Amino acid sequence: MALPFFNRTVRKRDQIMAIDLGGRTTKAVLMQRKGDSFALSRYALLDAPVQSKTFSPDMLAEHLKSIVGTLDTKLRNVALTIGVNDSIVRQAELPQLPIQDMRQILKMNPKAYLQQDLPNHTFDCFIIPQQSSKTDDKNKMGAISNKFKVLVAGAKKQLLDDLLTAVHKADLIADGIVPSLIGPMNALELAEPELFTKNVVALVDIGFKNTTICLLQQGELVLSRVIAIGGDKITGGLAESMGISYAEAEGIKMGMPSEVQPTLEALVSPLGRELRASIDFFEHQQDKRVNQVLFSGGSARSEFIVKILEAELSVSCKAWSPVSALQLALPPQQIAEIEHVAPQLTVAIGTATSF
Repeated sequence: MALPFFNRTVRKRDQIMAIDLGGRTTKAVLMQRKGDSFALSRYALLDAPVQSKTFSPDMLAEHLKSIVGTLDTKLRNVALTIGVNDSIVRQAELPQLPIQDMRQILKMNPKAYLQQDLPNHTFDCFIIPQQSSKTDDKNKMGAISNKFKVLVAGAKKQLLDDLLTAVHKADLIADGIVPSLIGPMNALELAEPELFTKNVVALVDIGFKNTTICLLQQGELVLSRVIAIGGDKITGGLAESMGISYAEAEGIKMGMPSEVQPTLEALVSPLGRELRASIDFFEHQQDKRVNQVLFSGGSARSEFIVKILEAELSVSCKAWSPVSALQLALPPQQIAEIEHVAPQLTVAIGTATSF
């Protein structure tokens, strides 16, 4: 699903560098195209410059240089992601126009199509392919034949300008800027295409500050929601309840969760209830059952946390690996660590496949 705010790529690149600008940790991947598949050449996990809530272009430029150095690449083209607090992703029906014209009408009158005033925003669109073969469905579509079903992304123009300035200062070339919500869907389509296209799946990414849930029905995004509970709230709550440091709480959360089971269950259960509410809403609206919930993100590395959420949701839950369909051309140390860190790389890998 290609949904960059702009895309200078005139052909599919042989090498792709994608950087996921997370709240606490920046995740980056270097991937090599191998026909219809990809090889993962390197990855990097670096602390984000969290001294301020927003990056200045100069600060981000230095951070990008550090990432490129860690990846040990001479590649200069890069794709960036921006988080759910800095972007919107919505479904809309738009006139059958070229993408550039769609962007313009959204800029001029976003409220008419997105039910929200979004001044000084830049938009991009992805036309959702229609997969209907039944006569009844064709008749229904005839009534809106002058419309496209479109996935719309939006972000503040100033933010995009600042990102482009930082990329330029880092001596890089931006191929595109992609909403982080898109990454897990792209990664799942590559890793498990049959599951993606044939099932009803809840795709949950547990980030630092927020958790996103995307309800997919035969590969189409039907519903998405951002929940203001992430790994930070769980770790912070654990640290406060036990009177220990944040770093110690993070280590216990990931390494020894059974020792703090009651406390961890109390912290994770509110997230489970919010996810359950989203699934219930989807199932009621679509009259479809969610077959499986797939988890990614840093906290998804904890089997214990996934089990707590499974008990809340009463649906089969598992952490999934975005690297399962990738060839691995990693250095030996990264080969040894890849299965542990893979859930954190989901957004970056999905972003890379957009190009």
